[in-house]
Amino acid sequence: MVSRQWRRLCVILVVVWACEGQSGFAADKTDQRPAASERNWQVGFTPSYSSGNFGTNTTSDFFYGPWSIRRYFRDGDVSLVIPFVALTTDGRATLVDGKPIRVEDGGGNSGSGGSGSTDDCPGKSGSNSGQGGGKKSCLTGRAEGQKVTTAGLGDIVLRGRYYIFEEQKYLPLVALTARMKFPTANASQGLGTGAFDHGYGVEISKLIGEKWLAFLDGGYNFIGDPDGLELQNQYWYDIGTGYYITRDLMASVYFEEYRALVPGLVNIRDF
Repeated sequence: MVSRQWRRLCVILVVVWACEGQSGFAADKTDQRPAASERNWQVGFTPSYSSGNFGTNTTSDFFYGPWSIRRYFRDGDVSLVIPFVALTTDGRATLVDGKPIRVEDGGGNSGSGGSGSTDDCPGKSGSNSGQGGGKKSCLTGRAEGQKVTTAGLGDIVLRGRYYIFEEQKYLPLVALTARMKFPTANASQGLGTGAFDHGYGVEISKLIGEKWLAFLDGGYNFIGDPDGLELQNQYWYDIGTGYYITRDLMASVYFEEYRALVPGLVNIRDF
């Protein structure tokens, strides 16, 4: 089993502007309700910082600074996410849809079924062995523990949401979601996987009283395979609750689980 010694620190700052109305709801977990009809556009900035080993033998650091442009419609919304990223890693963990995740099985702790082999990368010619026989990263070519700091444009993501049921007195809001990740990040520098991904999901939320919100989300992501790697598709879910401190600011707590991309490794769980 992979030792999940993840020392993760997340610092989140939300800056939001909305056009033709008051400021809009914040993104992601704080954006579970549809916007008021007068809110047509929203621009947001939600940076985060994470540090940990993410199932490898090396500590990595990730800064993710996404700008989002959201267009609201009567029955849903569409948003474009353009991130700036800065990473310090040996390439075995990278960002997938803004989340740090291990993408290679060599040079780290293997779960049940994980090979941890030093074979060449599938589909790539030439030896992939580093000094001492250790396996180099298939994405970056770095040896295990050879951390390098790189920065640049991350993967651009297009997201959409359609409300199939509006919230009623005893019924929750139900929305269908879809996303497409474009491989604009430089994979050879460890900023992404260099492959297209797309995913689909469902969001369910219910306002309890005037301040409390309960939510349950889930979905399935089809993960593209980078050169030299074979990643498995990913199911995910989260469940939690939030409290609206003001109309546009919500504090929330939730549990989430994502399927590991490398076969044989334990799933990613955060609280």
